[in-house]
Amino acid sequence: MKEEGRKIVCLTAYDTPTARLVDEAGIDLILVGDSLGNNVLGYPNTLPVTMDDMVRHCQAVMRGVARALVVADLPFLSYQTSVEDAVRNAGRLIKEGGVHAVKLEGGTAMADTVRRLVQVGIPVMGHLGWTPQSLNLYGRAVVRGRRHDTAQVILDDARALQEAGAFAVVLEVIPERLANLITDTIQIPTIGIGAGPNCDGQILIVHDLLGLDPNASYRHAKRYADVGRIMRDAFATYADEVREGLFPTHEHSYAMDEEELEGLDQA
Repeated sequence: MKEEGRKIVCLTAYDTPTARLVDEAGIDLILVGDSLGNNVLGYPNTLPVTMDDMVRHCQAVMRGVARALVVADLPFLSYQTSVEDAVRNAGRLIKEGGVHAVKLEGGTAMADTVRRLVQVGIPVMGHLGWTPQSLNLYGRAVVRGRRHDTAQVILDDARALQEAGAFAVVLEVIPERLANLITDTIQIPTIGIGAGPNCDGQILIVHDLLGLDPNASYRHAKRYADVGRIMRDAFATYADEVREGLFPTHEHSYAMDEEELEGLDQA
């Protein structure tokens, strides 16, 4: 797709019904992100997400997917501790979770890990720029690569990932011009989120796209529907109708023959 100049469309999904709808919409790549921590499990960030969490949600997503490429995040400390841990845990996502590839954060420092994963047959997507698992280093989401020195590091990291065998790299919250340079410099696809329009593809978190959290507002995320408001209105209408005796009606009930009631012990 990169060679042909066709944009790669990516979205997250964390459960079967969402994955089915995303897949049916023709999305090219589905990411089972560790962002399920704050979007689904109620954590303040991605750091508490475990391998068991990831495996379970990967299984759910795969039950809803017929055609898209599915990539799963390796959660915090599942791969940074050793190459052996990375192989073991990435293998779980492939064998138990059923996904097609994994994603990890970091560049040059993770090159040996990426190389080994690819050697054992596990496709790897990289992730550079703002890396959420590094939250405690920065305290909050920050734009990375605005200065010459940090921009050079990100560019070098992208090259290192490519050389190690990664098939693509996510560029998150970096300056548009830096993302353009990286996209033009490396041969593997770049997938942007907060990296401008000229990456080879784009990804958004499905909850941001749908407006499921009214308090979530990011410069790089566009709300395509206010599904959160629709859901709240539906829940409130249901509650009102139950309290007022408007639901259920006979239309929503099941009948039985009157004679079947005869002789029932009502003591």
